[in-house]
Order: sequence, then structure tokens, then C-alpha cells
Amino acid sequence: METEASGKSHQMLFFNTLAFTVCFAVWMFNGVLVTFLVENQLYQWSMVEIAWLMAIPPLSGSIFRLHTGIWTDKYGGKVTFSVLLFLCALPMYWLSYADSFFAFALCSFGFGLAGQGFSIGIAYTSVWYPKSWQGRALGIFGVGNAGAAVTTMLAPSLLKHLTNNGINLEGWRLLPQIYAAALVVMGILFLLFTVNKKSKAAAGRTFVQMLAPLKQVRVWRFGLYYYLVFGCFVALSQWLVPYFLNMYAVSLVTAGIFASIFSLPAGVLRALGGWLSDKLGARTVMYWVLGLSIVFCLMLIVPKMEIDSPGKGIMAKRAGTATYISNNLIKIDDMNYPLIEKPDEVTPDEASFSVFPSKKIWQVPAVKQGDRVQKKQLIAKGTTHIYFQANIWIVAVLVFIIGTLWGVGKAAVYRHIPDYFPNDVGAVGGMVGLLGGLGGFVSPIIFGYLLKWTGLWTSMWIFLFFISAICLWWMHATITKMRDKAAPQTKGKFELQNG
Repeated sequence: METEASGKSHQMLFFNTLAFTVCFAVWMFNGVLVTFLVENQLYQWSMVEIAWLMAIPPLSGSIFRLHTGIWTDKYGGKVTFSVLLFLCALPMYWLSYADSFFAFALCSFGFGLAGQGFSIGIAYTSVWYPKSWQGRALGIFGVGNAGAAVTTMLAPSLLKHLTNNGINLEGWRLLPQIYAAALVVMGILFLLFTVNKKSKAAAGRTFVQMLAPLKQVRVWRFGLYYYLVFGCFVALSQWLVPYFLNMYAVSLVTAGIFASIFSLPAGVLRALGGWLSDKLGARTVMYWVLGLSIVFCLMLIVPKMEIDSPGKGIMAKRAGTATYISNNLIKIDDMNYPLIEKPDEVTPDEASFSVFPSKKIWQVPAVKQGDRVQKKQLIAKGTTHIYFQANIWIVAVLVFIIGTLWGVGKAAVYRHIPDYFPNDVGAVGGMVGLLGGLGGFVSPIIFGYLLKWTGLWTSMWIFLFFISAICLWWMHATITKMRDKAAPQTKGKFELQNG
């Protein structure tokens, strides 16, 4: 480990981050392409099949992270990262010839291996920086998550251009070839401008010895945090494209821009998360991230809706005969019962800006002229019409905030690792990355089934709310247990000052 950050350290960090950005852009590729193909009816895939195609790259990009982290410690990041970049270019290129669900799934598994770039980059960055720089360096490296925004912002426009505004839909096949070329170019640059460096702690240790830290529960707890702030980030980076497209009937390009509002800050602000973790402590940062994640996921659970519910009706105050019936008045003998008339327009204009739910109330006669009415009989039914716009701009702001929180949280999770496992950053970082990456695989599938079962696009926020709450509970319970163990004499004896 270097005693201080050097110019060469920063050079390695630059190319590490650039390579990771390319890998992440590749990793998120299906979120845009699959949505485009289904929207233009080139393939008749169901939402569950779409969810699987979005989930397969995060799966292959996660399951080998433990191995690639260890290989990076043993053989160096230059070798491992270069091989990965060239390897992933092949299935990405072959995707341009795919013409079935199975072929898409197979190629997606192949280019999804680009997700291994994270565990490689974490281990390779760590060996170049001292402990005092770990949070900042790993946070800056994590800016490569912005590759998701590169794909969601640029890929829809590229597809529009390559297909000549939809006239030549088969033009989409050039897009995988462009991405494959980007992987090859990045691989060449990495070979030319980086210097190989291995972890000194890994020298002479067997594979089994390097796995020893994984016995600690702490590793799996960090993995759950990372499941939320990274795995669910990966899932949402893709899922938000069809989410905005279906919820608000916007174009694919516009949906991509709104999705990038989430993914761009989550990547860029990861560096801020590293700096905050160095200054305030990773634990403090995680308290804020998880707590606020619960709040904002809860706010997004309420779907765009328009419902009619039984409202306040009118009952006869005494028996009699209905002598007059209209939309705004009922007469029972000589007693008048004014009605609230149904408005001409019930639903507000979609173009209006509505923050809170709105309601309209009206009453309609439940009896006819000449009917004999008993005391306390319902003579007019009430209806309450509730409309919630779930304004797209408000949703975009909330999504942006969650993306920002998770970006900071990703750095905070990894800031823990050099402190607790200074000699096993590759193995522990790989396992935490694996668990987090599996969130990118599992979550889109869960989102797809939740949508199928509930019919609500916002059902995914319910799932994310519960994951956030579980993470916060586990962290707080662990910290409380550690505090009580360290100072048992204080357990249960804290009292509020000044009453």
C-alpha cells in the first residue's frame, strides 16, 4: 500500500473509472434495447420475459465477483480488467444477430459479465491508495455507475437515428456493434496506459485462506446494504424506462431521460459519499441514507389513480311521497332536500400541475317521482371521486433524491471494507459486490411479478420500502448490541436530560 496518493495512483484511478463507466453502460444495455424492441412490436415478450432479460446481465455480472476480486488481488488489475473488456465484446457483438428470446438471454449473460468490472476496479483502486484516501478513491471510482445514465440518455437517441425514426427498425442491430467496439477500444487503452500491481497481502495465500473473512456475519450485513443501494439501483436504472413510458405515455427517448435523472446522480455523487464517509464516518452516512430511503420510497408508493367511492348520501327525515325529482333537488311532500350536482368535468386537465389528491363530491337521486318513502330511507346516493395525478415532475424529483441517496450509500458501504478487512479488500469487496449485484438480478424479476399480481407499477416502491426498513433495523440492532457489549454498565441507563 502506498504511503500517500501519487500521480501514478491518480492515473490508475482515471483509467479504472473510465473502464468501469464503459462496463456499466454495457451492463444496463437491455433496459433500453428490450423496451425499444417490445414497444415497436419486433418481439412479443411479456412483462415477465422483459424482466428476465433485464435481470440476466446483473446475474452474470454478479456471480463471479468474488472470484474476480480475488484474481485481481493475486494477478493484478491490468491483466484482469483487460481480459474482461475484450471477453465481453464478443457476446455484445453477437447480440446484433440474435433473433429469439433464448439468443437474447444467452448473449445477455455473456456481455453481462461486464459487471465484474466493479469488483476488479475496487480491488485495483484500493492497492494504489493509503487508508486516508480509501473513501475518496473508491467513491471517485464509483462515479463509473454514471455509465447507466450514458446508456439511458444516449442509447434511445442512437436507436432513433440508427432506425431512421422507426422507418428501418432492423437498424437496431448496429447498436450492439457500437457497444462492442467501445469495449475493444477501452481494452486497448487499458493495456497501454495502466501499470499492473498486485495486493501484497494476497502473496502466498491460498484461495481458501482468502475466503476466510466471509465467515463473518458483518460481510453479509454489508452485502444486504449493497443489495439495496447498488442492486436495486441497477434494477431501477433499467426498470424506470418502461415505468415512465407506461405510467405517463411518454416517448422512449423521454423515458430514458427521466431514468437518467435517477442513475446519473447515483453515479456522480458516489464520490461525495466517499468524502462524507471519510469525514463523518460511514455508519453515520448509512443512517441518513437508509432513513431517508424509507421516507421517499413511502411517498412514491401511492399510484396514479382515479377512483369513485360511495360518499355522503341523503336520508329522508320523515316518511312521505316523492313529489319532485331533479339533479339538484328532491321534494318529499313539502320538505326540500338539496343535492350536490355532478360537475361537468370530474377529472382535472392532465396538463395541470397537481401535487395533492383532489376530490369531487356529488349526489344523485335514489328514488323516483311518486315513490313512497320511509323515514331514514336513502333517497340520494353520494359519490366521492378521488384523483391523484402522481405528477411526473414530482416523481422525477423524488426519484432523483433516491438516486442521490443510494449513490452516497454505495460509497459508504464500501468505505467500511478497508477498515474492517484491510488485507482482504478483493475477497470481501467481491462478495459484497456479488450480493449487491444479485439485487440487480432478483429485483427486476420481483418487480415484474409484483406488476403482474397487483397491476400497479408503483408496487416496486413497496418492495424497496421494506428492504430499506430491514437494512436500517439490522444496522441499528447491530450497533446497539456492539455498544451494550462495549459498555454493559450503561445498558438501559440512558435518560433524557432536563426532563
